[in-house]
Amino acid sequence: MENKLNFTQTLLDGVKCGVANALPLLLAGILYIITFWIPYLNVATTIGMYKLIVALSKGEKVDPMSIFDKENFRNLSDFFLLLGLMTAGIGAACAFMFVPGIVLGIAWAYAVYFLIDKNMSPLKALRLSFDVTRGEKWTIFFVEFVLVIAIGIIAGLLGAIPKAGGVLAVIVAILAIPAAIGVEAQLFKHFSAKAEELLAE
Repeated sequence: MENKLNFTQTLLDGVKCGVANALPLLLAGILYIITFWIPYLNVATTIGMYKLIVALSKGEKVDPMSIFDKENFRNLSDFFLLLGLMTAGIGAACAFMFVPGIVLGIAWAYAVYFLIDKNMSPLKALRLSFDVTRGEKWTIFFVEFVLVIAIGIIAGLLGAIPKAGGVLAVIVAILAIPAAIGVEAQLFKHFSAKAEELLAE
């Protein structure tokens, strides 16, 4: 079985990956925001944004225009079914004092990526995400938590600098988006490798 998720390496590699692809990721984000108000298209572009993370996890080149690919419409029914199952399941788990809902949310966090990348059924994608994250949920939580805290601290410190601080803080906030996407891609890269081993058994 694949080694456990490396906290430090995941953060470093993720930030590096995100910053290296900052321009196309930011362009994709801008295109997504300005077209999100268009009904039906916004679902396909949302799937397209997930596909960008899958592409990053494989080391592929990021194409901002790929969020408009016709291929993105192919998974609409399964995508909605998966979101419905996740919403219902996590909502029910949250009824038990929220903590089970948080745990289940982390356990199912990669189901959408498996649905898209491996063309799985919603139920299989949920099960696979649950299986590959077993024993690693705390690491996932702390990777994402530390990233958010680090970005907040850096932006706050730079924002305190007289005159140029505000501009620097905005730059950090903008770069934080591709950095967060890069970290997500590294997380999926790890769990995708684990999934391949599980599926091969």
